Amino acid sequence: MAFYDLKYLEDTFIHYVKQNTRSYEENHDQVPSSPNQVKMGKELAKALKEIGLVAYYNEKNGFAIGYLKKNVEDDVTPIGFFSHIDTADFNAENIKPQIHRNYDGKRIALDKENNIYLDPKEFPALASCKGETLITSDGHTLLGTDDKAGIVGILGMLKYLSEHPEIEHGDIYIGFGPDEEIGYGGQRFDPQDFPGVELAYTLENGRPGDFEYETFNATEAQIHIRGTVVHPGEAYGLMVNATSLMNEFLNQLPKDEVPEKSKNHDGFILVLNAAGSVDHADISLIIRDFDWDKFTAKEQLIEEIVAKLNQKYGERFSLKMRRQYENIYNVIKDKPYVVNLALDAYKKLGIKPHIQTFRGGTDGNFITQKGIPTPNLFNGGGNYHGRYEYATVEQIDKLAEVLTEIVKEHLYQTRHGRNNSPLIKYW
Repeated sequence: MAFYDLKYLEDTFIHYVKQNTRSYEENHDQVPSSPNQVKMGKELAKALKEIGLVAYYNEKNGFAIGYLKKNVEDDVTPIGFFSHIDTADFNAENIKPQIHRNYDGKRIALDKENNIYLDPKEFPALASCKGETLITSDGHTLLGTDDKAGIVGILGMLKYLSEHPEIEHGDIYIGFGPDEEIGYGGQRFDPQDFPGVELAYTLENGRPGDFEYETFNATEAQIHIRGTVVHPGEAYGLMVNATSLMNEFLNQLPKDEVPEKSKNHDGFILVLNAAGSVDHADISLIIRDFDWDKFTAKEQLIEEIVAKLNQKYGERFSLKMRRQYENIYNVIKDKPYVVNLALDAYKKLGIKPHIQTFRGGTDGNFITQKGIPTPNLFNGGGNYHGRYEYATVEQIDKLAEVLTEIVKEHLYQTRHGRNNSPLIKYW
């Protein structure tokens, strides 16, 4: 049985995914990085007002902010929810959503002529969608599930609360932000837009029951190598080939600590780009790990290799490292209520939790560092960031129900005592 109005959820999701709100790294100095995000952010602020929230569009950081006032006298801590407006680095022009009602669990032809199929043999998670209203792209664009499904789940929750004023709740804050996919949205979030909020959730990826309260720690590194160019016929003892030095650096990286050999709780070092000539060479890489000590050891390894090669070749390597974000578990482990609250809501709804590590980052990484612990729930889709992306209306509906239950459970635990049981590491 549906929790909310499935037609509303379907129509709203279709409406928003048709909007091209792709973000662009090369425009990261613009806020947001693409004009259609501004358009949709302002539209969302208007939608929040129509539901009954106090809402506005923050011109400084591109967030659409909403506030639903509590309807109880209790001194209950405000709670927040986040979803992002932008979509990932994949074609988002002329998105044509395809609706597959009562999905039969079999292979779907997204574009038969070009042999583009969504096949459960290749994507086994599709089995969980059987019998539901499955929405896909036409195989030539992404769909926009990440994170427009999250946006629609939040709107569904808010619509339900507005239509059922008998449901008691505390203050609720909503943040629909830009440029999450390029790592700048959460950095620019202003906590003053969420006054008093002490816990929040992002709605990134996954099916009902998925839950992540651990993400990567992340660093990026840029290495520049200076060579010396002379005529090859006169090169003996004079030429220093920057490409050769680049290869020497790369050969000293751990061979097995790479993404293609990593899973679950493994970290890695990924060389994104390496290009050189005799005159100069450049290496771009990222470091990822869940464990803080292993993470900092990887950072130290890069520094040590550079130092050793500089000693060998005379200061020809320059290194710039930048911390991108930190594992939210570093904070959340000492503030377990935000995790236990969601798990208690799952339990009351009969949803089996699937706790896993989030092998990436979310806006929650930055928001957590700003003082609001923000783990990640789910949004009811799959195959994110590409032509095989999908969502189901029923799983977005389940998200709306979960968010409503979290709001209700938060008030209940405010009245009867918070569940602050210590977190159990599951890896």
